Amino acid sequence: MTFNALMVTKDDESGKTSAAITEITEDQLPAGDVTVAVEYTTVNYKDGLCVGPGGGLVRNYPHIPGIDFAGTVEASDDDRYKPGDKVVLTGWRVGEAHWGGYAQKARVKADWLVPLPDGLSTAQAMAVGTAGFTSMLSVMALEDQGIKDGPVLVTGAAGGVGSVAVALLASLGHQVAGVTGRPETADYLTSLGATQIVAREELAETVKRPLEGETWGGCVDAVGGAMLARVLGQMQYGASVAAVGLAGGAALPATVIPFLLRGVNILGIDSVMQPYDNRVRAWDRIAKDLPMDKLDAMVQPATLSDLPKLGADILKGQVKGRVVVDVNA
Repeated sequence: MTFNALMVTKDDESGKTSAAITEITEDQLPAGDVTVAVEYTTVNYKDGLCVGPGGGLVRNYPHIPGIDFAGTVEASDDDRYKPGDKVVLTGWRVGEAHWGGYAQKARVKADWLVPLPDGLSTAQAMAVGTAGFTSMLSVMALEDQGIKDGPVLVTGAAGGVGSVAVALLASLGHQVAGVTGRPETADYLTSLGATQIVAREELAETVKRPLEGETWGGCVDAVGGAMLARVLGQMQYGASVAAVGLAGGAALPATVIPFLLRGVNILGIDSVMQPYDNRVRAWDRIAKDLPMDKLDAMVQPATLSDLPKLGADILKGQVKGRVVVDVNA
């Protein structure tokens, strides 16, 4: 039997890529221990790169992008998973080097999966998705270091990682300051629990002084670059920044002074190859601590046919919150 997938192909002569809905069979799926009937997937920044012109992060062609998915086990060669089990997958270069979630079926290694925790549906799991999973890892890292009194800053707050970070931190009782370059998202961020809205322009200036007033008790930074450098000089003594994003660039035009004189920590968060126990812990915390009533405000529904346009939109910063793709719609 055939099923639908968004397939990205590359012209060998021109080097140009194109994406189209294609019918494929299970025999075409890559090797793996578990076959999953995919129900929902999402659109992340990496997906936009993979679907867009040039293919971005794609390692091989033809390719099915989609860096996360949730669904039901259909067949398994691993005793940990049985047909009918609900599972979720994030990371492991799925959707980049290994075919991903933009299809109605996927075959992956059992080690890459995590059982869907009680209390989460597959749709809710993808409303959280890789972005929310990364947010939870960030919050856990800040907690391990100790979040200081005072507001916790979230940069790129209207995006996928930022939206979930705002809702999570607020639900845990922290004051949250959300940074956004789009004034029209202020009400949205407030509805998620932000108590303060910071215009991106306030943090966009080049660092003039390596230390400013001690303002933030912690930070989830989904932007990086010059904004991260500016934020470092505003952190409270001993506070930490969970750095997850490169949208502002990989360069860090900062000095060592915030680290030497204020003991500021940068905690690098990588969601791709997290140990199994940490992935389970993070998803269990999501099911327990993330207010599910806030997910509806974050979600933009989509179908496979919507993905090429949405991939372009997310690269332009035009997507708010989380895009959840019903692959069977």
